[in-house]
Amino acid sequence: MTHLEEAPVPPGFTTAHDPVLRDAIRGVHSVFQPIVEIDTGRVVAYEALARGPVGPLQRPDALFAAARAAGRLAELDEACRAAAFRGAVDAGLVAPLTVFVNVEPEVLDTAPLADLLAIAESAPGQLRVVMEITERAIAARPAELLRTVERVRELGWSVAVDDVGAESMSLAFLPLLRPDVVKLDLRLVQERPGPQIAEIMNAVNAYAERSGAVVLAEGIEDERHLRTARGLGATLAQGWLFGRPGPGAAPDLPVGELVLPGAGLPAGALGAVSPFACLPDGTPLRRAPKALLIELSKQLEREAMRLGETCVVAATFQEARHFTVSTTQRYRDLVERTGFVCALGEDLPVEPLPGLRGAHLDPADPVRGEWDVAVLSPHFSAALLARDLGEDGPDADRTFEYALTYDRDTVSRAASSLLSRVAPRAGAEPVHPAAEAAAPAAPASRPAGGLAVGTTTAEVLLRRALEATPSGVTIVDMRLPDQPIVYANAAFRELAGLPPEEILGRNCRLLQSPDTDPGAVSRIRAAVEAGRPCRETVLNLRGPERTPWWNELHLAPVHDSDGSVVQYIGVQVDVTARVEAERALVRERDRTQAALARIQEMAFTDPLTGLPNRRRLEEQVEAAIWEARARGDALGLLFVDLDGFKAVNDALGHAAGDELLQVVAGRLRDRVRRRDLLARLGGDEFLVALPDLRPETAAAEASRVADELAASIRRPVALRGTEVALGASIGVSVCPEDGVVFADLLHRADLRMYDRKAVTRVAASRAATARAAAASVPPPAAPVPS
Repeated sequence: MTHLEEAPVPPGFTTAHDPVLRDAIRGVHSVFQPIVEIDTGRVVAYEALARGPVGPLQRPDALFAAARAAGRLAELDEACRAAAFRGAVDAGLVAPLTVFVNVEPEVLDTAPLADLLAIAESAPGQLRVVMEITERAIAARPAELLRTVERVRELGWSVAVDDVGAESMSLAFLPLLRPDVVKLDLRLVQERPGPQIAEIMNAVNAYAERSGAVVLAEGIEDERHLRTARGLGATLAQGWLFGRPGPGAAPDLPVGELVLPGAGLPAGALGAVSPFACLPDGTPLRRAPKALLIELSKQLEREAMRLGETCVVAATFQEARHFTVSTTQRYRDLVERTGFVCALGEDLPVEPLPGLRGAHLDPADPVRGEWDVAVLSPHFSAALLARDLGEDGPDADRTFEYALTYDRDTVSRAASSLLSRVAPRAGAEPVHPAAEAAAPAAPASRPAGGLAVGTTTAEVLLRRALEATPSGVTIVDMRLPDQPIVYANAAFRELAGLPPEEILGRNCRLLQSPDTDPGAVSRIRAAVEAGRPCRETVLNLRGPERTPWWNELHLAPVHDSDGSVVQYIGVQVDVTARVEAERALVRERDRTQAALARIQEMAFTDPLTGLPNRRRLEEQVEAAIWEARARGDALGLLFVDLDGFKAVNDALGHAAGDELLQVVAGRLRDRVRRRDLLARLGGDEFLVALPDLRPETAAAEASRVADELAASIRRPVALRGTEVALGASIGVSVCPEDGVVFADLLHRADLRMYDRKAVTRVAASRAATARAAAASVPPPAAPVPS
């Protein structure tokens, strides 16, 4: 099935009471395309596709455009689904078969689905239904989409997401929509595999493995496509290889049953009062000032940036005044790099900045008192869910009760709760997905460039100028399906490496490479949708050999007298040499930065043991002290000084001493926790920092660790054929009792280490004296034999 871009409204169909449009809606009917189980070849389902009656509105794209213009889109959408159900029943497409039907994105929140249940139940056998949601609805109406999916499941039907992979947005929403069927966009099986397709399938297969969802590949036209579909993990297939749409069941194909998992939304996803209320009972809660929540939020934002276009970010800001200049810059970057971003707050507009979806929070909404950030993608989930404790005082000092969770179901529920409040995007007019595209009519007789030859002197001069321009120039007609190229000058034909007949009538994506930056493509699409000019540098392919080249593309809209965009003019320049030179400079810069980073790392690392040195540990401990004070935790610092090291060093040499220090470093590293901090202070001295201690037991816990480390160090070491033994004197200090800065803690631990060493020396001296005294006492006389 091919989906259309918006079609022009046929002349004369502009009123709701037009009799031709009225009769066309009444006369709409469905044709059905088989969906086949790949391994068995059995037909398990049919997809219903809308058709108008014979006449000017027979083409579905024209019919839907006319209904939209007349304000009768909801009526037509209902008529399409009713025709699909009745047609399926009349054709006997009932259990064990399943029927796939579509819902129009623009009427998601008002679609009369419950009324259609009666039609389904009136079938002589059970009519199994899968409701298809096109990905075009995701960005425009997320709240309505989630509610519609919930309503569909309440009716006992299943859900499919269509065209998955055509936009990264669909991948980002898979964890939220939880579809039972994932329908792959046809380009995944028809185009050459590349990094983008690999990324899509990585996400789809991860979701399918986790949920049990079924993967369906569209556009299967030959055996090569079928092999590719199998390789992509699809178990169902749809396309002309198995049959074109028809009035009923496909002849000569065996029938099977489609078993679906019923993935469903997380329990209570849309019914949750607020994201904070989504936390499971018993979740440990912490308290922190606003400063810490800001840093935690930024960390989640950085994770989202790393995840890229398959990521959804949903956040709350309580009030619009908290959406500061700094926040605006960060969220502008998020919009640029991720799939979908929304921000909610009192007095926040529908679009706080371009591409960012917003919503006003009523003061009575419980979300108004929360600080929430949810990040969700196919391979990652995390949410900061916090509740304002309502304290008075400066804004920066406000305290929140919060939890940081990585549980996927909890994050999904929290994100759904926020998205259910997002306002629809203004001007979003996707086309009904039940309309199967017909190929656009062949262009009229044109010269090589594609435009009709002008007759006036000015038109002839303009054409000659365009043909002589050294830059590639194209004109795209925005009023025609799939926005085809209607003019291409000689320079563009040379850049494309294709003759006019292989350019005209086709969409500009004919030049795209699998390695073309999807971010650049998304920005171009967004600009075109908004009717804005844009400039991007993209990787294209030239000629049948598909040679890569870099295209600096300038797009400018052309408006008619009503202000509508009717064409786009594109100017293309080959900047391959410049891009390659820039990339060479970047590679050299990266090498330089890597070398500088290595030098910096060496400055903070002890070269003998590989442990951090005192400078690095001091920075780490200061940060850990700040975090401990924010959380109300304690921190222990251990000063480790080796006993007996000098004697070994003097007896066996410095090389043996270095080897012994490396052994000690290894033993210390093996005994501490992963989150503990370890460094070599210098000579035979080491430092260990123990964060995340409970204040009431911190001193005892630090002393226990010190005893364990000392015992580990005392174990004999085989060194150059000699077994040597060391001891360790360890001084302990605890934050905050002994200080709240590194220098104070180090000084206190150092003093206690010397106290410990003095005690050890006294004990050793007494032991030596005792041994000497014992050695000076003469042995008892032997008994005299009787």
